[in-house]
Amino acid sequence: MKTLKGPGIFLAQFIGGNAPYNSLDGLCQWAAGLGYKGIQLPTSDAWLIDLNIAAESQDYCDELKGRINGYGLEITELSTHLQGQLVAVNPAYDVMFDNFAPQAVKNNPKARTEWAIATVKKAGTASRRLGLTAHASFSGALLWHTLYPWPQRPPGLVEAGFDELARRWLPILNHFDENGVDICYEIHPGEDLHDGISFERFLAATGNHKRVNMLYDPSHFLLQQLDYLDYIDHYHEFIKAFHVKDAEFNPTGRQGVYGGYADWVDRAGRFRSPGDGQIDFKGIFSKLTQYGCDVWAVMEWECCIKSPEQGAREGAPFITSHIIEATQKTFDDFAGGAADTAKINKILGL
Repeated sequence: MKTLKGPGIFLAQFIGGNAPYNSLDGLCQWAAGLGYKGIQLPTSDAWLIDLNIAAESQDYCDELKGRINGYGLEITELSTHLQGQLVAVNPAYDVMFDNFAPQAVKNNPKARTEWAIATVKKAGTASRRLGLTAHASFSGALLWHTLYPWPQRPPGLVEAGFDELARRWLPILNHFDENGVDICYEIHPGEDLHDGISFERFLAATGNHKRVNMLYDPSHFLLQQLDYLDYIDHYHEFIKAFHVKDAEFNPTGRQGVYGGYADWVDRAGRFRSPGDGQIDFKGIFSKLTQYGCDVWAVMEWECCIKSPEQGAREGAPFITSHIIEATQKTFDDFAGGAADTAKINKILGL
């Protein structure tokens, strides 16, 4: 068994135009002051980390790491959620996902995909230079618009979709393998990797590539009504990153799992700050510890009611209170001893 690391915090939802949220040093000082020990670093803003430089310069990465360490913090993982999303975009979503693309590749899906692949690769190199072994991302989606099979999907569509998704990701996965870094896909609605079966399909399509792993976030499973504890039993060997994000699901006679057209606060399924929702975090931390998952417990804030400032203040002690110091002995060790063959045979009547 292994004790989880933490508490960590994903900075993406806290970036803003005012201090301390508008500079790396400000965010680090703020996070450390709240009791966090790690930061998950988004890579979409060059003032946090410039991937172009980080992929080329060890000195830059050493300086960045030292700067963050100076606040008593570690980088838990780099995140390319937005760039990973752009590796695979169905044309139905071109206009909306162009918001995540640089101006030079907007309105050009082929160029956008090429840019995304190159950018995620740079994050793999930067991760190695920073001494990281896990990286957080999204898979993108070619098939999400066909999730509910009406109209009927033509035979072979799903297989072809995952084959194409794997074709786009394999060069990235091979690059990450060369750099000794795992890609942890956040299993997330809106992505083609959104549950266990879709993860297995992608894994098979990549030839069981050893760098295909996952970021476990139970909030997305609760909203799908998937058993998030049993999920750990099935896939614990692939869990290399962990978001501590709460959620609640309150179906009514008017809406259920598909109640996504309502505003967030009015939906049957909605995200909450850790401890305010329905997620059994004691069960999750127990299972991740039991299986020896070597992960950071990183808070992600997306609550539809509580302010991000309060969520961040409460997140560090919440995670700390759930981290289990993994035992190195069993409770009845005192009654044991060295194996005694004669005694064993006597007990068995041999």
